[in-house]
Amino acid sequence: MTPSKLAFRWILLALCTSVLTLICPPLEAATQTSTATSAAVKFPDLFEASIVELQDGLEKGHFTSVDLVKAYFARIEEVNLQGPALRAVIETNPSALAQAEELDLERRILGPRGPLHGIPILLKDNIATLHSEGMNTTAGSFALLGSVVPRDAHVAAKLRAAGAILLGKANLSEWAHFRGSVPSGFSGRGGQATSAYVPQGDPSGSSSGSGIGTSIGLAAAALGSETDGSIISPSNMNNLVGIKPTVGLTSRAGVVPISEHQDTVGPMARSVADAAAVLSVIAGRDPRDNFTFAQPPVVPDYTKALKADGLKGVRLGVPRKFLTRVNGNILSTFNASLDIIRSLGATIVDSADFPDFAELEASRNETIVTQTDFKVQINQYISELLEVPTGVKDLADLIAFNIAHADEELVPPFWTDQSTFIASENTTVNQAYFDAIAANKELGATRGIDATLQAFKLDALLVPSAVAPGPAAIAGYPIITVPLGFLPPNTTLAPAQPTRSSGPNQPFGIAFMGTAFSEFHLISFAFAYEQATHNRLKVLAFPQAIPKTQLVDVIGK
Repeated sequence: MTPSKLAFRWILLALCTSVLTLICPPLEAATQTSTATSAAVKFPDLFEASIVELQDGLEKGHFTSVDLVKAYFARIEEVNLQGPALRAVIETNPSALAQAEELDLERRILGPRGPLHGIPILLKDNIATLHSEGMNTTAGSFALLGSVVPRDAHVAAKLRAAGAILLGKANLSEWAHFRGSVPSGFSGRGGQATSAYVPQGDPSGSSSGSGIGTSIGLAAAALGSETDGSIISPSNMNNLVGIKPTVGLTSRAGVVPISEHQDTVGPMARSVADAAAVLSVIAGRDPRDNFTFAQPPVVPDYTKALKADGLKGVRLGVPRKFLTRVNGNILSTFNASLDIIRSLGATIVDSADFPDFAELEASRNETIVTQTDFKVQINQYISELLEVPTGVKDLADLIAFNIAHADEELVPPFWTDQSTFIASENTTVNQAYFDAIAANKELGATRGIDATLQAFKLDALLVPSAVAPGPAAIAGYPIITVPLGFLPPNTTLAPAQPTRSSGPNQPFGIAFMGTAFSEFHLISFAFAYEQATHNRLKVLAFPQAIPKTQLVDVIGK
C-alpha cells in the first residue's frame, strides 16, 4: 500500500471511528458472538495455519487479530523459555495487542489493506523497529541493548503499511554469525536456540529463531536476513520455505549489516504461498539503499507465480560437483526427487557443472569482502543510532565491550570466540578489497551461475539446500528452499556440543537457484514441487516442542 493511500485510510478511519456505534456492533459484542459460535467453527491449527486460512477466519469473524496475538504469545510462552526452552524469541512486542485492536477496528470499518492485514510476523533481531513501541534492535548483543534506532527498517515499515503485526524479535546467531566461531543460534541476549525437530538440535543460522519460531507456529511467518546461508540454511534445517532474494530486491536500510554486497532480507514461512505473499510486500526500491535501484521498475506480485504446473517445460540443471559433500541420506532423497520433478514436466540436465567450479572452491575473496565491509558498515550503522546507552561507537568498542562483559557475551565453554570481529577490525579498504569484489562477481555470477545457465540452456539450478548458498552469496543471486525430507528415525543422535549436529527426523530441503531477479520463476518452480509432494507434514516436530495453545483456547478470554 502506497503512503498516500495509507494516509487516506487513516483519515477515513478517524472519521468513521466517531460514528462506529452507528455502523457496526461494539467490539465486545463481536467477541461474544465469536465465543458463542466457536464450538461450531473449525479453527486452523496454528502449527500449520496458512496466511490465507488466517485471513479467511478474520474476514468471517471467527476470530480477531487480538485473538491471534494472544494465541501466539501463549504458544511462545509454552516452549520458548519453558518446556524444551527452544529460545526462538528474544522479546515480544508490548504494543502488539494494541496494534491488533487497531487493525481489527480498521478491518470492520474499511476492510483489510491486503493479504497481511492483522497477520502476526516475527522479525529477526537485526531488523530495526521503532524503539518507542517497546522492542530493542540488538543483533542479539548486549552492546546495543537500549539503543534507539532513527526509524523502522524499510522492510519493517512496509510490513506495517501492509497491516502486518510485528509480533516480536526472533533470536539469531549473534551479529548474524559474524562475531566468531560460535554455535549457530547463540546470542548473548537470547541464549542458545535449538531445533524443534531434534532435541537440543542445531537450528542453523543466522536466522535461527526465525526458523524455529515459524516451524512450529509461534507466528504466521518471519523475516530473516542472509549474507551467505542465513535464510536458506535455517529454513533447510527447520523444515521451511525460505526465500533469499537477489541483493537489491529488498532494502537493507535499518538492518544491522555485514556486507552491502551480499546482505539481503527475505521471508521464512511454512509454504511457498506464504513466503510469496510476504516477499510481495517487502520488495521494492528505497532511497536509503541504492542497491535497490538495480531492481526492475515494477516488482511482480509473487503470488501470481503460484502455479501447480509451474515446472512444465522447464529446464533445470544439477551442478553435481557441489554434491560430493552432501550427506548420503540427503543425496539419495534428492536424487529420487529428480524423477518427481521430471514427472511434472521438467527436463533435468544432470550434470550441469560450473565451468569455474575449481576456482570457486579455492577462492577466499568472500572473506576479504565481508570482513572489510563489516568494519565500515557496522561503524556507520552505530553512528546513525540516536542513542547507545552502552557507549559503543565502533567495532573496536564492540570487541572491548565483549571482553568487559565476558560473563554475558563470551560465555564458556562454547561461546568465547570473537575472532571474526578481530579479523574484521584489522582490515583496510584497499585495492585487494576492490579486486575481491570484482572477482566475486566474476566467479559467482558471470563465469558461475550465469555461465552455467547459458551453457546448458537452463531456467534454474537445482541442488540440496545444504550446498546452495555459496555461489549465490557472492553473486548476490536468489535461492528458494522447500522441504524435501528428513533423516531416518534410526539416525544416531549426535552429542550435544552444545547442540546436536544431526539426529533422527532432522529436516532438509531442496533449493532452486537462478540469475538476478528471477524470484518469480523460482517461486513458480518451488510451488509446483511443493504441491506435488507436500513433504513438510510427513514428520512433525518432537512432541514437547509443539505448543498446545490454539485459537479456541483464547477466544473470549
